[in-house]
Amino acid sequence: MDRTKIDDIYRDRVILDHCRNPRNISPIEHYDLLGDAVNPFCGDEVHFQIGLSDEVIENVRFTGDGCAINMASGSLLSEAVKGLTTEEASELSIKFVESMRKSIDQDVDQQFIGELSALISVRHFPVRIKCALLAWSALEDALSTKA
Repeated sequence: MDRTKIDDIYRDRVILDHCRNPRNISPIEHYDLLGDAVNPFCGDEVHFQIGLSDEVIENVRFTGDGCAINMASGSLLSEAVKGLTTEEASELSIKFVESMRKSIDQDVDQQFIGELSALISVRHFPVRIKCALLAWSALEDALSTKA
């Protein structure tokens, strides 16, 4: 493994900022959806509370514990889905997960994922992809409970 590349991930401005200053972390009193994901191999975990107004994600909060990539991903996700419909959030999740699972020689349409594109470099380290995707598993868990 190229140590320089992995160090670059942890120095990435967006990942560092979201890890050190995670967004949307205070719990909300009323929420409509709850989603959880845990990686039993490393102990990382992410939990989401989502408040809806009609079908639009009006409020989203997350808590978690784990590595910098896991925490940054949860924070970035919480920002990305605010204001989306549940269907749009589900579509974004599918696109993001597909992008993360592409091989490093395949291009990713970074335009649709905006600031989330900071996590794309994690693809160079397959053992860390699960860290970046754990929050998305929690989102899918929350959205799957929607009636």
